[in-house]
Amino acid sequence: MLVQSREKVKSTPFSEFVRNGSAKEKRKFFDKVIKETVAIQRAMIEESKACR
Repeated sequence: MLVQSREKVKSTPFSEFVRNGSAKEKRKFFDKVIKETVAIQRAMIEESKACR
């Protein structure tokens, strides 16, 4: 069985962070992203309730 090698693509700062960041750094980053996303979703829900 032959395995095709993946095509190499340019690395991005985000991919470097995911590969090389500590668990603590990643946790802090993703906690922030989740909090912001939840706030946006809550605002959308409130806006949709106001439109009814």
